[in-house]
Amino acid sequence: MKRFSVILILIITCTAVLYGCTSGGENKMKSSYEQITPAEAKAIMDEKDGYVILDVRTQEEFDEAHIDGAILIPDYEIADKAESVLKDKNQLILVYCRSGRRSKNAASELVSLGYTNVKEFGGIIDWPYGTV
Repeated sequence: MKRFSVILILIITCTAVLYGCTSGGENKMKSSYEQITPAEAKAIMDEKDGYVILDVRTQEEFDEAHIDGAILIPDYEIADKAESVLKDKNQLILVYCRSGRRSKNAASELVSLGYTNVKEFGGIIDWPYGTV
């Protein structure tokens, strides 16, 4: 009986330790980005300050039309350029591309680089609010 109690206590302790290391606490690093709608992105742009709008398309696509205030880092350059351009890893970053595929990949890459406040809102083809 005593041996059973010791084993049970060890199992409970190990489970608690493992659960504490993998579940949501204040110090848990965010492991994914948040997907939002274009309307939610527009509301953030209208109501908040201190965010970055990140266009991850090509230079040619960006030159044709982009969301006002957006900066360009093509998706294939995120790993090499993000940390030199996006200095604050806790800053809100709103990511888009043409249709949503590249922005999802770029948002995921940003999170893997340690960015903690990444929101992906799809493609400019679904952006009804105007471009420059």
